[in-house]
Amino acid sequence: MAKEILLEAVGLKKYFQTAAGQLHAVDDIYFTIEKGTTLGVVGESGCGKSTLGRVVLHLLESTDGKIIYKGKDITHVDKKRLRELRNEMQIIFQDPFASLNPRMSVRQIISEPLENGGIRGEEREKRITELMTTVGLAERLGDSYPHELDGGRRQRIGVARAIAMNPDFVVCDEPVSALDVSIQAQIINLLQDLQKERGLTYLFISHDLSVVKYLSHQIMVMYLGQTVEWSDTEDLFAHPLHPYTQALLSAVPVPKVGQKKQRILLKGEIVSPINPKPCCRFAKRCLYATEECFAGPPKLKEERPGHFVACHRAKDINQIDK
Repeated sequence: MAKEILLEAVGLKKYFQTAAGQLHAVDDIYFTIEKGTTLGVVGESGCGKSTLGRVVLHLLESTDGKIIYKGKDITHVDKKRLRELRNEMQIIFQDPFASLNPRMSVRQIISEPLENGGIRGEEREKRITELMTTVGLAERLGDSYPHELDGGRRQRIGVARAIAMNPDFVVCDEPVSALDVSIQAQIINLLQDLQKERGLTYLFISHDLSVVKYLSHQIMVMYLGQTVEWSDTEDLFAHPLHPYTQALLSAVPVPKVGQKKQRILLKGEIVSPINPKPCCRFAKRCLYATEECFAGPPKLKEERPGHFVACHRAKDINQIDK
């Protein structure tokens, strides 16, 4: 039985105009997310991960391409339809302090999406209490303000606000990167529990491959606005095909005393995302680059079943045998 595709991006682009030219923040991205699963998006800071999440949610309007949600094109929608989509598609921001109104109490922050959705009175108060219990916030904290709480509790408020209207899709924009490691685990487990209970679908953005591996069903690796690799999580960690992905994975700590692995150190120039030349954007940092890599951009191709990579030399480097 075929699984339901909840969200699909087709040739998605987002360019910003600068004094020096067009900055290609998101450049020709393709992906699909099955309902009830998590697509992890990883890459270095500045690769376009957060911009991609905001474009999908219409917090930023796309330059080109299509966004397909539940089988319908939502790339260009009117204000009425966008308001409806706000109930179905939500976001958890990276910094729980900056994303919360410091003048509003916990209950007021959580009640805001409920009021916007037309839920008021006793039903609203009941829902607020239920949401606080769901995300692990004690009811006594309802009248507290964000500055009075620690980072973990603030992020729980952000999670409660995001799930208040029972959305189907949530963008998690590095939701644990600003938290202590022990608190990170609590929030990740909370997100996982909510996914199982509510059938949520996540686009999980992070630079931490260990976190992404634990939470994601599929992983997409981005480099300077483009997809360089996309695969099931297990296959990507077992058989990374792109040199950039291999370098990222080599930096993940091994949780065993005395066990070491060879670190791949990237050297060379990071090319500018402003008016980039039509070639492989990773070529100047790649150990395996040839003239072909500088002559034209590689296409995202299926090199192994369900495993896509954009690299001219993937077969040679990895000795792929289909």
